[in-house]
Amino acid sequence: MAQQPIVYDAAKDLVDQLVGLKADSTTYAARHQRDKVAAATQGSYDALFDPALPGLTLAERLLVALYASRLTPSPALAAHYRQRLVDAGANAADIQVAESGKPADAADPRLAAILEFTRKLIEKPVEGDEAALKTLPAAGVSTPAVVTLSQLIAFLSYQVRLVAGLDAMKSLAEQPGRAAGTPAAPFPANTAATAPGDVIKNHGFTNESLEWKAWLDVIDLDKATPDQIAVLEESHPKAKVSDYYRFLVHQPEILRQRSTAFNAIMYAPGGLSRAERELGATVVSRINGCVYCASVHAQRFEQLAKRNDVIAQVFEDPATAGTTARELAIGKFSIQITDAPAAVNADSIQALKDVGLTEGEVLDLLHSDAIFAWANRLMLNLGEPVFPA
Repeated sequence: MAQQPIVYDAAKDLVDQLVGLKADSTTYAARHQRDKVAAATQGSYDALFDPALPGLTLAERLLVALYASRLTPSPALAAHYRQRLVDAGANAADIQVAESGKPADAADPRLAAILEFTRKLIEKPVEGDEAALKTLPAAGVSTPAVVTLSQLIAFLSYQVRLVAGLDAMKSLAEQPGRAAGTPAAPFPANTAATAPGDVIKNHGFTNESLEWKAWLDVIDLDKATPDQIAVLEESHPKAKVSDYYRFLVHQPEILRQRSTAFNAIMYAPGGLSRAERELGATVVSRINGCVYCASVHAQRFEQLAKRNDVIAQVFEDPATAGTTARELAIGKFSIQITDAPAAVNADSIQALKDVGLTEGEVLDLLHSDAIFAWANRLMLNLGEPVFPA
């Protein structure tokens, strides 16, 4: 039976509900200027928690969501997923493990393996290596279900950061007289001696072109369904020859929603410059230890900005990277939302306003940082970069 297409209803938008965004607020208006992102965010949630999705039970997926929300932490999301578990009639002992216990406390070895994999990806995504991934098939999780689980954990990493950032934007907007911004002090230039086209290698990161290889079976195009082919074609021009897309298309609807969100975040016209979105993505990838994503988005920044000086700085020390006050502030926000989303507050947003970012530009930066919480986890936990010979 063909799956019914997911239709977006703004009145049922979960993120708006959790943050308390009302249609007459400035933060709501900014968010819904990027309605494609809002719709694909909700669509991803709907696809990942579709009761009919095979492989992982709805209770297993909600337990992962509760556990991930607790670890990050995001009290609002944890409360939401706990309530959904109760409504679904989930086992009380399993809810207890997700809410306050350890994966090893789970009575079911399969659930224990799923939650342990979740812990690694949430707390330190670089630990989601081949050995960690292969504990899942060993626990009886099929390859399509591994894709569902990986997408779910990565989506939750995006969702908690989106909620945290929007909450901080709303908080600032509710403090009259603050949001105008005060100009930053004169900025001492941080000069890195690299020219466009130079190869940069530092701390294991590089701006060279890398390949990427999946650790489990990718979809054979000759055996792909028409829906899988359609999703590949709409995701990326090179998706059919990419291990990454051919692995994720084991779950085509989840990939469709994710690709829609990613493309709307990184390529939509207006708002934050494309180069600055790429800078945020590169900083997040450097912090998360995703060598592959860092290389791709370092190159994109250079193509757009016609320079790579700040990339050399990001690879060396992201905390001090920036050739302008604006770049430094973008980097600092990207680090905070990556490392400590629960600490992001009105002051975090004010620091961006102080260097000239508008409300819409702040939202675009939040989106690009949050989507790389998602992208990095997939790249780190499903395969590995392949360096030039």
